[in-house]
Amino acid sequence: MDVPAIPARLEEDALGTRFIPGGLAYGIQTMRAVENFSISGRAIADIEGFVAAIIVIKRAAARANRRMGSLDERIAEAIDQAGSEYAGAVGRDDFPVDIYHGGGGTAANMNVNEVLANRASEILTGRKGPNPVHPNTHVNMAQSTNDVIPSAMKMALGGELAVLRTTLAGLVETIAAKEGAFADVVKLARTCLQDALPVTLGQQFSGYRVAFERQIEDLALLEASCLRLPLGATAVGTCFGASTDYRAAVFEELAVLTGKSYQVEEHLFDALQNVDHWVRVSATLKAIALVLSKMSADLRLMSSGPRAGLGEIVLPAVQPGSSIMPGKVNPVMPEMMMQVAFRVIGNDTTVTRAAEGELDLNVWESIILEALAESIRLMRRSIPLFISSCVAGIAVNVERCLADASGSLALSTALAAIYDYPTASAIAKHAATHGLSIRDASVAHGLLSEAEADLLFGDISAFTNPGRTERLIARFRAGRRT
Repeated sequence: MDVPAIPARLEEDALGTRFIPGGLAYGIQTMRAVENFSISGRAIADIEGFVAAIIVIKRAAARANRRMGSLDERIAEAIDQAGSEYAGAVGRDDFPVDIYHGGGGTAANMNVNEVLANRASEILTGRKGPNPVHPNTHVNMAQSTNDVIPSAMKMALGGELAVLRTTLAGLVETIAAKEGAFADVVKLARTCLQDALPVTLGQQFSGYRVAFERQIEDLALLEASCLRLPLGATAVGTCFGASTDYRAAVFEELAVLTGKSYQVEEHLFDALQNVDHWVRVSATLKAIALVLSKMSADLRLMSSGPRAGLGEIVLPAVQPGSSIMPGKVNPVMPEMMMQVAFRVIGNDTTVTRAAEGELDLNVWESIILEALAESIRLMRRSIPLFISSCVAGIAVNVERCLADASGSLALSTALAAIYDYPTASAIAKHAATHGLSIRDASVAHGLLSEAEADLLFGDISAFTNPGRTERLIARFRAGRRT
């Protein structure tokens, strides 16, 4: 049986009238935005949590306005119900505005206003249009795009930061497990890509762990700062159209709807003019990306070879590495992680420029939102893959690590501590010239007896332990004095 077509409806805005196809959930201003801005293929519905945050603000506002007696009870309840229905069903068909739109987010705000107004009208009348609920008069009551959009950004991105923090905690847990497993694996440290003193692989991994732990703490602070919203500031921070009672009530309703203790920004003019908060968020995301990239680059280097490189570790083989060279396996997971980091770093530049703003409102928040949302999304999706397909499966070439560490000319540092720098330098030069270890060069020079050389260099794991090193050096210095 044919379904009867829904008749088109005539809608009007400040620029004129348009016929809107009857099946569309949105209205005339959203239609104009779709025609004007469809360039990126990324709609506001694609930004995790963003439209849902706007919707919950509209629900809280409707409830608050009903409490104030400013909004008819039936209309307020219909808006609330419509918001509840759409909260878990945010799709591109209904919220198609391109994230690259001008106007400081007006198109996004009106897209939600129109969808909720149309659905609320249908709830009240049992049919589609004409609409007793108006998107501006009723759904947008006591609000402005200028306070709704930055508030929704904080709500959405605050939630995404929480997800990223949990994801990063999983990486810390995996690194900590490897740190313990590699606690006794002695390897050669490298500074300026040259041989240095020995460390354990566990000690090296501890550096990654602590960096990520610090960034988890930074994320927690940023999450907390996202609980401060400029809601109620309306257009320019003067709260025009939003009464004192409404401003208190809307935050109370937000708490009921979200379970979170959102509070008003301390200074509303600052909150609308300046977005340096997002610069701090972006800087933290960049810092995380940089450590991810550094760790990934380290893994690539340590696993290089396997025969002509460092070959200290073996990464899980997840796919063939060449279409022409059989047996080649590439470090594809670290390389994926590094590309994510490059993108996050680029997004930080976008946020930095967009944060400049001008006069009484920063109108570039749409691109700030897209850049930050992409950075978070890429990292929270890539990090679990990096964990499961790379970090968790790292194996060690223990013999190779020990051999490289034992042969390092940097072991002459112990001789410098016991004797002096010129003496140690002469031993190192002799070892390099004759292809000897520092141990053997010390004996050949007559500086140490075989027994003394074995005591000092026989177990180079002592060089990774400050207490053991200190005791050894003290013992040899005492022997020199006697």
